[in-house]
Amino acid sequence: IMDGNGRWAKRRGLPRTAGHTEGEEALARLVRVAVRRNVGWLTVFGFSTENWTRPRAEVRHIVGLHKKLFGRVAELNELNVKVQWMGRPFDTPEARTPKFVQRAIRKAIADTANNTGMVLTVAFDYGSRAEIARAAKHARRASIASASGAVAGAITPHQLGAHLYDPNLPPVDVLVRTSGETRISNFMLWQSAGARVYFTDCSWPDFGAAEIDEAIALARPRSA
Repeated sequence: IMDGNGRWAKRRGLPRTAGHTEGEEALARLVRVAVRRNVGWLTVFGFSTENWTRPRAEVRHIVGLHKKLFGRVAELNELNVKVQWMGRPFDTPEARTPKFVQRAIRKAIADTANNTGMVLTVAFDYGSRAEIARAAKHARRASIASASGAVAGAITPHQLGAHLYDPNLPPVDVLVRTSGETRISNFMLWQSAGARVYFTDCSWPDFGAAEIDEAIALARPRSA
């Protein structure tokens, strides 16, 4: 959960947009570090369903940065990183991802599809409660259809998990929250069951190799 861009900028007398710009660069740096650390899956909270309520100029800036992020295909291919995305499906009425970002997302996914290294999933226009509610609805429909007229049974965790935005994402090993906030917000609530949580006072633009090493260490088996 990449938090603290605005506060990072304020401490330096800069506009909030400058913090978001530096945050995008921090993510690019983190991807390189994660690849060197042999991280298999990295999922980042790029833009939430709640973030649309922010000032319009700030939203435009963040959305533009995500277009740039998904446009870093050459470097991602060099790193053998496969790009994925999760969020409210583009063809649903509630989805708000702009068309130009949709195109960038689709292109990044297609252009990195053959890579075999780390999977980088960017959550954009994403909210975990919306994801779980949608999964429950689709799981219920599937249960009714499979019952062939009989009374459908209760939805199981397996059935619900199969209808998440990306059911192929493995369970979260470590959930990271930056900038001194000790909460997990509306991010991957289903997938994070049982995950270790790494809180750090470090703002996202300053998050680097030392912090990711501390987070990764939480996932390692403890010695007896």
